[in-house]
Amino acid sequence: MRQPKEHFVVTFATTTGAMAMEEACRAQNIPGRLIPVPRSITAGCGMCWAAPPDARQAVEQLVIEKKLDVSGLFTVLI
Repeated sequence: MRQPKEHFVVTFATTTGAMAMEEACRAQNIPGRLIPVPRSITAGCGMCWAAPPDARQAVEQLVIEKKLDVSGLFTVLI
């Protein structure tokens, strides 16, 4: 069985918000990917951006700079 790893997760109210995050992160070469929201978190669109914990600062900076529409920022084991 796979051991859970810590991830930095960004949730969104809409799928459009999730897709905007993916596009912005890829343009800035910030690691991560869209995944279904973990069961321990609830989010409107059911998708979230999962990134390694060491990318947290870059992701948070990007959210502020690009004024991305996010509903939550979490650190979770998945």
